[in-house]
Formats: sequence, C-alpha cells, structure tokens
Amino acid sequence: MPDQTEKQTFSDDEALDFHRIPTPGKISMAPTKPMATQRDLSLAYSPGVAVPVLAIAADADKAYDYTSKGNLVAVISNGTAILGLGNLGHMASKPVMEGKSVLFKRFADVDSFDVEVKTTDPDEFITVVKNIGDTWGGINLEDIKSPECFVIESELQDLLDIPVFHDDQHGTAIISTAGLINAVHIAGKKLDEIKVVLAGAGAAGLSSIALMKAAGVKAENTVICDRDGVVYKGRDHGMDQWKAAHATDTPLRTLAEAMVGADVVLGLSAKGAITKEMVASMAPNPIIFAMANPDPEITPEDVKSVRSDAIIATGRSDYVNQVNNVLAFPYLFRGALDVRARRVNHEMKIACAQALAALAREDVPDEVAAAYRGRKLKFGPDYIIPTPFDPRLIWYIPPFIAQAAMDTGVARVQIEDMDAYRHALRSRVDPSAALMQKISSAVRGGPNKRVVFAEGEEPAVIRAAWGFKQADLGTPILVGREDLIRQNAAEAGLNFDELGIEITNARVSDHNVEDTDWLYEKLQRRGYLRRDVQRMINQDRNYFAATLVAKGRADAMVAGVTRNFNMALKEVQRVLDVDDTLIGLSILLAKGRTLFVADTTIHELPNAEELADIAIKAADTVRKLGRNPRVAFLSYSTFGNPPGDRAEKVREAIRILDKKGVDFEYEGEMPPEVALDPKGHAAYAFNRLTKPANVLVMPAIHSAAISTKLVQALGGATVIGPLLVGLEKPVQIVSLGASVSEIITAATFAAYDAGPAFQGSGLTSAPRPPAAVVER
Repeated sequence: MPDQTEKQTFSDDEALDFHRIPTPGKISMAPTKPMATQRDLSLAYSPGVAVPVLAIAADADKAYDYTSKGNLVAVISNGTAILGLGNLGHMASKPVMEGKSVLFKRFADVDSFDVEVKTTDPDEFITVVKNIGDTWGGINLEDIKSPECFVIESELQDLLDIPVFHDDQHGTAIISTAGLINAVHIAGKKLDEIKVVLAGAGAAGLSSIALMKAAGVKAENTVICDRDGVVYKGRDHGMDQWKAAHATDTPLRTLAEAMVGADVVLGLSAKGAITKEMVASMAPNPIIFAMANPDPEITPEDVKSVRSDAIIATGRSDYVNQVNNVLAFPYLFRGALDVRARRVNHEMKIACAQALAALAREDVPDEVAAAYRGRKLKFGPDYIIPTPFDPRLIWYIPPFIAQAAMDTGVARVQIEDMDAYRHALRSRVDPSAALMQKISSAVRGGPNKRVVFAEGEEPAVIRAAWGFKQADLGTPILVGREDLIRQNAAEAGLNFDELGIEITNARVSDHNVEDTDWLYEKLQRRGYLRRDVQRMINQDRNYFAATLVAKGRADAMVAGVTRNFNMALKEVQRVLDVDDTLIGLSILLAKGRTLFVADTTIHELPNAEELADIAIKAADTVRKLGRNPRVAFLSYSTFGNPPGDRAEKVREAIRILDKKGVDFEYEGEMPPEVALDPKGHAAYAFNRLTKPANVLVMPAIHSAAISTKLVQALGGATVIGPLLVGLEKPVQIVSLGASVSEIITAATFAAYDAGPAFQGSGLTSAPRPPAAVVER
C-alpha cells in the first residue's frame, strides 16, 4: 500500500493558476487544413464550401465524410451533480467538462467540446440536446444528478441516432466490472456463484450492478442498499422504478446484515458507510470496491487491519486498483465513432470491460512503471485493472467495442481488417507506430530469425525476449545462467515453457573450444593470449553473443542494457568486422514528419571523406527502410556564408559525392531552416533537393547527439535509436538501462536487418560489389 505521505497535493492557488495561466481554460481549436492563401480560404469557406453543403443536403450521412462529425464528441452537463460537490450550476461545471474534453483528446485522439445547458428541468434539457445533437458523432453526458440522469439518457438515446452515454453511470460500471472479473479469478471464485452487495443505489451503483449481472452475476445473488437500508421487493418508501428493477426477495434489512458472508461489496455511497466489522463478517478472500470520492466508504488500511485476504479497489489514485473512468470512455467512444455507431449498447460495454480485464493480465510496459514512480505492476491482488497511462489502451480496447457494435447491428460501417485498424489506432497517438509496423510486418513475413539477447539475466531483457517471441518477431536466445533466468522470469509472471524461448550459457556450450580457437585466431596479432580469449568467451556475454552471430548459430544480436554504448561496441567489434562505414542513425518522428539523423554515435569530428561515407551509408539504409532519401548536410553556414573550417569540410564532402555520382539527392551546407522549410528551400534556386530533406548529416557527433536529445527532451517528438549501421552482421546496441519497449524495437530492427530481402543492402551489408558499381 502506498505511503500516505506520498500523496500528490497542491494548493488552491496552484489549481486556479493551472486553469488560468498562460491562457484561461484547457482547450482550444486547431484547424486541420491550410489557411495560408486566398485559394485555401476559398476552398474552406465561400465558394468551395458549397460543394459539401449540397452533398450533405442530399445525404445527411455524408457529414461523416466532409466534416469533423465522425471524430467529434460533445461533453454536456447542467451541473446538478458536479463531482462530489453537488448542484453548483451549469457554469460551475465548465472546468470539469473542459477537463473531460482534454482527456478525450489525450487518450483517444477524439476531438471534444463542452456544452453547459442552463436548466435543471429534464424535459427542457432533453429538448435542447435533441435539437443540437446531430452536430456530433456522440454525446457524453456528465455530472447530472440521479434519477433525472436515467430519464435524460434514455430519452436522448431514443431521439438521437448517435451514441449517448452517461459516463457517471456506465464508466464506473465498466471499470468496476473489469476489476470484478479479475478479482473473482484471483480469489478462486466464479461470477455466477458470488454474492454481491451494493452500498449506494445512485446512478453509478445501479448501472454497475446491472452490467455485472449482464456479465454473469446472478440477480438472486445480489443485494442493493441505499440510505434507507436494503432495497427489497415490496418496499414502499424511497423507491423508484430504477431501484425497483434490482429489488430482491430477501429478509435482510441493513447493509451490515447483507454483508455477512458476502463475497463482494461495491461501495458507491459515502465516506464511512462500510465498517471494519462489516468487512470482518464477509466470506473468505473478500472483494471490496470502496469507490466513493474523494473519501472511500472504508480505507484500504482499515480493511487490511481486519482482513489480510481482501482484494481492494478505490476511486483514488494514491491507492492500488483505482477505478478510473478514463480507462473506458475515451476508448468506448473511439471504437463507437470508428464504426459510426448509432448507440452504445450493453454488448459494447461488456466488451469494453472484458477487454480491460484481459489487458490487466498482460505483462505491463516499462512506460507504465515510469508513470507510477517505478512501481512494477504485475497481475495480482494489487493490480486487477490497467492503469490510465498504459500505452496499449488506445489500440487494445477500441477494436473489441467496434466488433461488438458490428455484431449487434448498431454500426453504420464495417471494419474489414481488424489488424489494420489496430495499427491505425496505434499510429494516432504514437508517431513511431507506422514505421515500426512496416518493419514488424516485414520481419513476421520473412523466415524466422534467431536473435541473441546478450544480457539474458536482466529482468527487462527477459520481458523483452518474451514480448519479442509473443509478437511472433523471431526466436529469442537469452545468454545467461538458466536457473537465474527462469527465476527472474517466474518473478515477472512469465512461463518460458509456453513459448519455447531458448537459453544458452558459454560455460556449458558444446562449441566452447571451437569458438575460443576461432576468436583467438582473429585476435592473436592484436595482443591477446589464448587464455584472454578463453576468458572472453567464458565470462563475457557480449563476446559470447557476438560469436554466436559470427559463427551462424544466431542471426542477430541485441546488447547494451548493462554497459555503456562505447564499451559494448568495442567488445562486439573485436568479434565482428566493420563492413565499410560504421554509423549511428537516429530516427526522429515529429508533426507527421520522419527524419533520419546521422551520425549520432560513431564519428566524433568526421572529415570530408567520412561525411560523404556517412551520407552514402545513411541514404542506403533509409532506402531499405522504404523511404526515398534526400540528404542535407547541416551546418551553421548557408552555402558559404559565413565561411569556416567545419563548413569547408561539408563543402568538400559535397564535391566528393559529385565525383562519385551517387543515385540519391543531396545538398549542403545549410542550416535546418533551409533543409526542412519549403520557404527556406525555395529561396535558393540552385538547391538540388526537389523536396525538403529527410536525411540530415550532422557536421560532428556532438551536434547530432545534442540536437536529437534536445528535441526528445522538449517533447512532441519520438526518437528511435540510434540504430547501429555498418557491421558485417546485424547488431543493435541499446542505451544503458533501456526499457522493454526500446529493447524490443532494437531486436526488431536487428531481425529486419537479418532478413534475406535486406541482407547485403540493409542496415548492415554483405561483401560489397566492385568499386565501379558502388560509386554509381
């Protein structure tokens, strides 16, 4: 349980400043089309806009094609139940509604704007929303009090032909159902056998119990309690049609009585509603979801003081297992919008809950641990629900919702290729996804490649090998002691026997003598004794792993997790030769643009000949990655102004390429604004680049490394690599302490490089053709 001194706190002034500075509010509008010329304006407005107007007039569904309707959600409230603060009016709800809009965009790339309706009359509210509802592809109702929210949502669902979703009800229901599915599994129980008690018969509580019944909980095994006690059949006080629908025939009359022997209690009521004595009376391995905000019905500390066997969830981020609606509504609407659904039905909500439950059982990426102060998350009593910062949510959850919408007939369009849809979703929030999908698809489509993970005893490497194998990217070979690797794998919840991951150790290798003899012959005239080489093979994982690749017992290698780049590279280079030119190539993705930057790791102060070789190697690699290279040699100087020694080396590199007659575009020397900006590009009529550059050759390693790391640190860009290019065999060296995702990416590039379609012309090269051919 997290130490309560670690709670994130802030002052009222800090909260107000956040919403006020530098611009009031949290959202703004950004155009998706250029507005730079008179022609742009004519197309965007009059007269060009008349064409889609007429098309939509003839077929209203064309609004999905010619406007933002298909990716636009309204967040609508009247402020009658703002958070836990009550009825504070429609304008007081605006900060919350803006916040909800921000979450839609941040987590699912759904555009959203808030609408605050100045009425507390349900009929008037319905009329307003009905008359403006067609503007959007979906409507998220928020902070509307019970029981009016039931009437409002139900009638608007009937009146409008788009999804209308009251998140306070169904968001909580979906997340708590996902948590229940996993908690019941961990507790060794079954959904159709458990006894469930609900404390709090408001909108969220009733929706949660309804969805749990739809997921498999039996109605006769449920008891609902409100402030007047148990909701039983025949009760005539404090009742309405929504409570009555869940009333049970029971002699129980109080929450305390209902909780005796109960397997599950759902708290959606108020602080202190559940006592230690009530928890103590529950069945073995009780499941307690105390979800009242900001203070739960009972704290996890109090639960643990009487029941060490309990599985606990709350609505708070400072405890484990937070029931957070942001896990559902962005992805529910993403899936619904992408099939142009007419509504969100029970099947779609159940699909969302089941998908969330399934995702929680998967291995958790390192990026999630970083967001939670390094806490390692693993499926179990303290991790039954995914976390909001899990990067897989965007592509994992929506396909299940879209499929449910199609299966139940509420989708206007069909998604024919779900795999392609998942890849498109990944690209929406991860700019590297499209490139990595191309590389991964090529690897999966080729012969299986054996990739050595040199630091095989490290937990991150073990998880990366597992993920690599699970993604069908090749066969991982872990170097290390088998007992330690299996122990670390087991602690991470991974069963190697399921996937057939290979483990090898130099000390028990049948090739030990053979490998030592081979490497000694290679190094004997470089000052190494045979016993030195024997020690390298026996005791150093990088030498042993590189020898596996050199001798053909593996196709590629990944290293660097426990040693810095230069040390790892020196060790690998004692085993594997440089083909012709060795460089580091970083891939920078930002604002829809992909740039390749060289050399970011090898040549400290390259001379003109080296700069030319770097350009050739980088262009060759970029072409094999499916792009047409356009190389710009960057400098502080613009075509000779101002002059300087480093600029002269760049100009000499251009002259060298001129003599070689290479088959790619290149130009220099130039600063970034000339290389990348079409306006700067056009200012120099003699510029030989037909379009802005996509390969940037830096004048020195410090400028390359600093520029890529600066862009990455400032945010808004993704940097892959640097990729090691130019060894005789495929090897990638990751940064010290690399994450699981970074290790998998490196292994994928190594496997790609080892493929038959790329061998001899990709990231590494086989023996090159005659010089006359090379010089093109």
